[in-house]
Amino acid sequence: MKKVLIATDKPFAKVAVDGIRQIVEKAGYELLLLEKYTDQSDFIKAIEAVDAVIIRSDIADRNVIEAGKKLKIIVRAGAGYDNIDLAAATEHKVVAMNTPGQNSNAVAELALGMMVYMARNSFNGSSGTELRGKSLGIHAYGNVGKYVATIAKGFGMNVFAFDPFVAASVIEDDGLHAVGTVEELYSKCQYVSLHIPANAQTKKSIGFDLLSKMPKGATLVNTARKEVIDEEGLLKVFAERPDFKYLSDIEPDCKAEIIEKYSGRFFFTPKKMGAQTSEANINAGLAAANQIVDFLENGITTFQVNK
Repeated sequence: MKKVLIATDKPFAKVAVDGIRQIVEKAGYELLLLEKYTDQSDFIKAIEAVDAVIIRSDIADRNVIEAGKKLKIIVRAGAGYDNIDLAAATEHKVVAMNTPGQNSNAVAELALGMMVYMARNSFNGSSGTELRGKSLGIHAYGNVGKYVATIAKGFGMNVFAFDPFVAASVIEDDGLHAVGTVEELYSKCQYVSLHIPANAQTKKSIGFDLLSKMPKGATLVNTARKEVIDEEGLLKVFAERPDFKYLSDIEPDCKAEIIEKYSGRFFFTPKKMGAQTSEANINAGLAAANQIVDFLENGITTFQVNK
């Protein structure tokens, strides 16, 4: 009997686990649970005898993958997959997948929620500003970016987008303004919402040169990954631009300095919360389970992220 492991330091909701179990057991597989584990060695031990594993933000590094002697597939329940060692997965003939789109609305609502919170001065009773009429740049027009754009248009924002992998006609057909360069995006927009992945090309790509181009009243919103930010450049912009604000679903490594020097100009969630809704939790978990069954039974690799 094939075995599927759910390894989640931050567990799925019970309804999601129940749904995953139903999918897995209907296929004739056994479901194993590893929740709220305290040491990576627990994950390494649990994966030894399973054919498939579902993770969230859990680290599937080389040690984990090498321990999975029977492992055939690992699915990250969510869009980002930088917590999987793709090279090790490929080397050991393990298919790695994500579940794109399942968390997109949850992340988008968080991004707009943080914008409202900061625009209204953290609801401290003082007079703030409105989002209507402000310019918003979507940096990477994927699933999350599209949801952010839809919600922002409902607020009456003027929405621009840059994505070198998406045709300008697609962006414009959705009622947005397509721009040709990332520099143009930042120079036009008071708000920029980041949705780029963390990879060799994007890590530390958002720094002083781009951020200093933003108009007066600049606010950067990061629901992507902290690694895409050049924190030295970020601190330089904070120091030189009293109007600059930074909102993030990922606490930066330089958090202490920002807290000390720039009160009222930042907001960081206490932990990564973009996908922390009951709906996203369920959607991503069920998608992961279905993808595992489709792969093990039919060899379907639609959402494979390694080669």
